[in-house]
Amino acid sequence: MINGYTRLAHVDLTKRRVEYEEINSETARKFIGGSGMAARYLSKNVSPRIEPLSPDNPLLFMTGPLTGTSLPASSRYTVAGISPATGIWGRATSGGGWADELRHSGFDGIIITGASQTPVYLFAQDGKIVIRDAGKFWGRDAYQVSSLLQKETDPEAVVACIGRAGEKLVNFAGVMNDGPLGRIAARCGFGALMGSKKLKAIVVRGKTPLTVHNEAALKSVVKEIFAAHPVKKIDAHDIEMDIGLYHRFFDIGGVPIKNWREGSFEAGKKLPEELRKVKPYLCRRCPYGCGESYLTDEGERHMVAEHWAPLGTNCLIDDAVKLQQAYAHCQRYGMDTTSVGDAIAFAMECYEKGLITRKDADGLELTWGNGDAAVELTRKIGEREGLGNVLADGVRKAAQKIGGTAPEYAIHVKGLECPLHEPRAGMGWAVAYATANIGATQCESVGASRVENYTEGIAPALPDLGYSSHLTRFAIEGKGELVARGQNVGAMMDSFVVCHFLVLRNLVSRQQFVDFLNGVTGWDMDVKEFTQTGERIFNLIRMINVRRGISRKDDTLPPRLLTHRRGSGGAANSLPFLGTMLNDYYKYRQWSEEGIPTPGKLAELGLSEL
Repeated sequence: MINGYTRLAHVDLTKRRVEYEEINSETARKFIGGSGMAARYLSKNVSPRIEPLSPDNPLLFMTGPLTGTSLPASSRYTVAGISPATGIWGRATSGGGWADELRHSGFDGIIITGASQTPVYLFAQDGKIVIRDAGKFWGRDAYQVSSLLQKETDPEAVVACIGRAGEKLVNFAGVMNDGPLGRIAARCGFGALMGSKKLKAIVVRGKTPLTVHNEAALKSVVKEIFAAHPVKKIDAHDIEMDIGLYHRFFDIGGVPIKNWREGSFEAGKKLPEELRKVKPYLCRRCPYGCGESYLTDEGERHMVAEHWAPLGTNCLIDDAVKLQQAYAHCQRYGMDTTSVGDAIAFAMECYEKGLITRKDADGLELTWGNGDAAVELTRKIGEREGLGNVLADGVRKAAQKIGGTAPEYAIHVKGLECPLHEPRAGMGWAVAYATANIGATQCESVGASRVENYTEGIAPALPDLGYSSHLTRFAIEGKGELVARGQNVGAMMDSFVVCHFLVLRNLVSRQQFVDFLNGVTGWDMDVKEFTQTGERIFNLIRMINVRRGISRKDDTLPPRLLTHRRGSGGAANSLPFLGTMLNDYYKYRQWSEEGIPTPGKLAELGLSEL
């Protein structure tokens, strides 16, 4: 066993068999863990033609060598595989306490293949995993099953599970963890893959200490971080700062409005004010907290920006009570709030254009701003009832079923619905959405929004990434390189696996990450190797997608985001010149004009076999 690593578990649910694997030191250094290790496994073991819900499509829960260590914000895990939502590479990450507990139960990751005939759950503890019956938990929501499984296993155990949406194979069902604290690996539909395998939950309980090479080196790095960024209790000032950042998004035209058609919605600007009414909550091993770290008075997670924008502003709903009710449905059913919000906005536009009637909508009046209808339709999606059954497949497939001009209103990239940031408000976002390996996401290119003047006046740029000042957000020069460099760093964050806010808030430098990693493993990595490793992982994942038919034709945005000027707000007439920026992006990456990594680049990265 090498320092910083434990081992992997391979669970075959068809044969009810568990096997264990020591991690090879060369593989660990080249692919680290998390997304990198998952991609390496998929590229070597999975057919490019595999169907997303096939029993042979592996479901990979991965941590990394920094997960669960003394590094701040290090309790995160990655779920990866071929996405049920998009049919290509998918990955989702989540915080809370589950990842930390898995590492201390003796595992870096769990690779699940096959499918059980009856509902089961896994229990990982003291270096062993057992498969147990979950029949009595099937049909329970994510909050209920977490509590029940703690009673059956260990009160201190942490549960990752699916709700009813995962059981019913909703294409954007996620994996919930930490019960009513409500963390979720939301994107790409891995709750559906879990449900197809009849796997209700993975319960973890860990007491085993991690083995590191040089504990003193770790303490030194952590001491540096805390000296530069002292920990303090989240107070009213911090909440005001979060609200100020959210208001900035509104002011620059940076949130989706009326299914991505309009540029301003003043009534929606009050939604972040709800943060003043809730209590701070931090993920395990995070001393800082963030704008997504709050609980209601009932002890459940408060809605996050990924909910109040896609379902709130995008549907012209400004009723915070209704939005919290819809968010609670998403959490209990286990669904990606981004995709739910965009699906309902899509349905409202289809209703406005006459493609969906009130009868089609099961009697719901899907008019803009109708919070009651949105709450009920959220429930229907989770249950796959009526119109909810159509929307549960995602907007791309829903548009194909509805027909007519519906595809015009389906806002997605590569089949994945677009998140809360408006790509017409910052050209870096446009490139990031178009080129991200999972489809539309703000989470692959770490720092693009910080370097563009999204945060000007609120936060500095990212000098550690080479940007000492902000770039003009409407300019196209340099945006391809900016996004590619951010994606390389993001690939490392998702392979370590740690929170992106460590970079976004300038809390940890690349050198400090390297020093900490070397202290854990005993390696002699430097910043240059750190950067190249992230580039290797990103290119490996791109090649997984290339094998599944992805090329330049897919690195695009919906026509509405490329051609429709919104006419109001802080980005009223902005449109992305995507073709030019893609050319620059491919040139910087040394990819072909079709968006495929060249043999020379693959050889340089040690990926010649691809």
